[in-house]
Amino acid sequence: MSTVDLPKRMRISVERYFKMAETGVLTEEDRVELIEGDILNMSPIGPPHGGITGRLNKLLILAAGDSAVLLPGSTLPLGDYSAPQPDILLLAPRADSYLSRHPLPSEVLLVIEISDSSLAFDRGLKRAVYAKHGIAEYWVVDVPHSRVHRYLEPTRDGWYAQTKIFSAGDTVAPQALPAVQVAVGPLFSP
Repeated sequence: MSTVDLPKRMRISVERYFKMAETGVLTEEDRVELIEGDILNMSPIGPPHGGITGRLNKLLILAAGDSAVLLPGSTLPLGDYSAPQPDILLLAPRADSYLSRHPLPSEVLLVIEISDSSLAFDRGLKRAVYAKHGIAEYWVVDVPHSRVHRYLEPTRDGWYAQTKIFSAGDTVAPQALPAVQVAVGPLFSP
């Protein structure tokens, strides 16, 4: 009996992904991110997603002040095969304000994904990638259900030991910055 060599998946490394952007193979018009070696298209940003992102950016910047650096839509390299672009990164302060290099997982205080059409992906594979790489706190803002999923205590096998869902009437705060209070209901109100 003969064996058949089937085509194998070619995983793209973070290094190759960045080189593709540097050389123009990928442009700013390509709304993509690298997850586990696959270049994935990101959904277009609609009004609820954009509005909630704007509200959270303003609230977090004003509440955190100099205690954190907020980077909206920035790349977060994680290991050799993932470079997601979360909607919001809340980072430990750094003298250069992240001008010289991308943040390291140890500098991330909070990752936030605003999820309207990608809820299963953000709560599934993306959550696993963030946990596997030690992102201490991850929020999924669940637009269709008007709630926030908070994940704490990442494990190397891609899980978070603590999960809690916050809805209208609740307030959620980043574990690293408990004074930064986010009222969930107003995030979704017109």
